Amino acid sequence: MHEMSLTESVVRILEGEAARHGFSRVKLVRLEIGELSHVDPESILFCFGAVAGRSPLTSGAEMKIVRAPGQAHCLDCGDTVPLADRLAPCPRCGGARLVITGGEEMRVKEMEVE
Repeated sequence: MHEMSLTESVVRILEGEAARHGFSRVKLVRLEIGELSHVDPESILFCFGAVAGRSPLTSGAEMKIVRAPGQAHCLDCGDTVPLADRLAPCPRCGGARLVITGGEEMRVKEMEVE
């Protein structure tokens, strides 16, 4: 399950930010996960529960997931369109030449710290 290593990376990011900005505890982290990212938000939440307790920085921290919608630019009609599945055709013209422009990311969006 790659979600465990992704979650461990999130904790390392939080530790790096704590070292850089001098805070000692994370109370809440909002993680943005794109709909097209192939990352399971429920698995991330489960893994965070297991990983967060290993560090005094994140012990007891809460994680909230924010979903970023998929988006693509259609080379056939020229529109930027919402996209729920990377293999779906353009919802406007039915074209198949889509360039993904959003929804693949996973990033720490916001933190509440002490």
